[in-house]
Amino acid sequence: MCIANICKIKTILKDNKADADFCGVEDIIDIRFIDGVSKGDYVLVHAGFAIQKIEREQALEMIKTAKEAGF
Repeated sequence: MCIANICKIKTILKDNKADADFCGVEDIIDIRFIDGVSKGDYVLVHAGFAIQKIEREQALEMIKTAKEAGF
């Protein structure tokens, strides 16, 4: 089983990289596995790689649930 984190893309960088916000913590992630990632998109990230784009409403609900659970 793998666990992915939800993040919001802040800035698209060079070389398939993006600056991402993980609930207030910023990090650089690799976006090479997803086509059409844009600033403001929400993605699931595992081991530094974006693995799936998700809808904003779904991302916000998942973030809310995680915060309520103490994560």
